[in-house]
Amino acid sequence: MDPASLAKLLAPEGWALLNQLPPYSEEAALRLSAGLRDRGVEPDLVAAALTQSRLRARAAAKFGDFAAGMLFTPAGLEQATRLSVAAHHARRYADAGAALVADLGSGLGGDAMALSALGVPVLAVEADETTAALATVNLRHFPTASVRHADALELDLAAEGVDAVFADPARRTRGGRRVFEPGDWSPPLDAVLGLRTTVPALGMKVAPGIPYSFLPPDAHAQWVSVAGDVVEAGLWFGPLAPEGPGRSALVLSTDGPHVLSESAALSGTPAAAPDAPARAGTVRPVGSYLYEPDGAVIRSGLVARTAEDLDAGLLSEDIAYLTADRLVETPFATPYRVLDHFVFSLKRLRAYLRERDVGPVTIKKRGTAVEPEQLRRQLALKGSASATIVLTRIAGRQSVLVVEPVAP
Repeated sequence: MDPASLAKLLAPEGWALLNQLPPYSEEAALRLSAGLRDRGVEPDLVAAALTQSRLRARAAAKFGDFAAGMLFTPAGLEQATRLSVAAHHARRYADAGAALVADLGSGLGGDAMALSALGVPVLAVEADETTAALATVNLRHFPTASVRHADALELDLAAEGVDAVFADPARRTRGGRRVFEPGDWSPPLDAVLGLRTTVPALGMKVAPGIPYSFLPPDAHAQWVSVAGDVVEAGLWFGPLAPEGPGRSALVLSTDGPHVLSESAALSGTPAAAPDAPARAGTVRPVGSYLYEPDGAVIRSGLVARTAEDLDAGLLSEDIAYLTADRLVETPFATPYRVLDHFVFSLKRLRAYLRERDVGPVTIKKRGTAVEPEQLRRQLALKGSASATIVLTRIAGRQSVLVVEPVAP
């Protein structure tokens, strides 16, 4: 958003227009745009208001009802922390007794909002002028939050009285392309890690795919999933990491957008260093149940630990499917009842499913090159019953399991 359009949007007329728009609809956008221009509303203001309306609709998945009073940029929304996750970030700072948190690379202010909601004072620092202006709008209801347009690494933490830092380095270019090399993040990973020599209470958000080799030995690295989707990894240091160094998985399940219904954290053994390889599990024959570990468990290298808790084993080496003979309730893996299994063959699988009058089929896969959509076309099923199949390796052989979800 250019500064001129932003200024018009923040003027009383523009703000009123934005907040009077109906819920965003792609089908109605062109008609609504034409109607507003016919009424004499300036075209650039119409475009800015409709863009914000569209972004607010998208942002509801991350910010819930708060999205209706916020402003966004597409890139800022893409990287913004979900409020349900930001609440867990904020709790670490509140529990550590932080007096002033510097939120470096604050973006649109999601984490600063969560900190402020817990009464933790926060200084949000953002290098992009437009994003900083939008963060100021988004934090307008929180008197303990302030926003500064500045380079995060040029902030004098000691002079500001900062005793804790949260950093969310930009991992996309201005054009929206993902940046995978931590040294190319803005600010770079090493530069942020260097801040802990000044402020030991350091937390930072990193890409979920970060290699273990980039994890410092004094970090507690935690991967977070929301409703089954891995959304981030976080590195925590000093008083923000009461668990001590290691890796963990935080699983957040929801009954709706940002309504937290369950939260549980699974940690590795205290002796496990953050950069240690994931422990290998034990392969065992197919049992009565199949468990699909949550993505955060897989990313954190805690599949073997989960197997121990479930008294389960791996179907095959290096594939994150577990099997067991008894059902154990856990937030860290989705259970399925195993109905049948056999070596994969298109002809045999097609005959098997047709004999059971199967039409709709859910296809899950791991450790196989078979493409589900292509397989679905090749099966050409027309029955009335439904089925769930899992394509994977069993003891190293390409196989198929026929399963059914276990009701909660």
